[in-house]
Amino acid sequence: MIAGRCSLDTSVVMRLLVGDPVPQYRLALAFLDEQIAAKYPVLVSDHVLAEAYFALQSYYGVSKSEALSLLLRLTQESGITATVLATEILALPGLATAKPGFVDRLIHGASQSAGHTLITFEKAAKKLPATVVLERMRDEG
Repeated sequence: MIAGRCSLDTSVVMRLLVGDPVPQYRLALAFLDEQIAAKYPVLVSDHVLAEAYFALQSYYGVSKSEALSLLLRLTQESGITATVLATEILALPGLATAKPGFVDRLIHGASQSAGHTLITFEKAAKKLPATVVLERMRDEG
């Protein structure tokens, strides 16, 4: 067992989410159970959540809605902790069809946490505070 705080890599998170391959799933689950029993915190980063979100869709053929639901359950019911930002975003109603979506909102939140203005070409980001959308300059003259 690992003594103390730890963070999970995407490979471990994916095994916990999809249960495949079974030997790695069992190993990941046993590790998580040991950590929780010992009251050691287990963290999953925003980067890992974003990577898992895309892997669920692109490799496993899971819909956006189901991928978000799986990630939300992982961070609410498994003993795994996510950042406050990710937890709040995953709990947004209608996130599967929202514009901007999950990963863009994670990026925006990280920018805001750093006290920065987010510069983007994503037009949907206009509705987020402290965001500037670069748009084509109009000819003046």
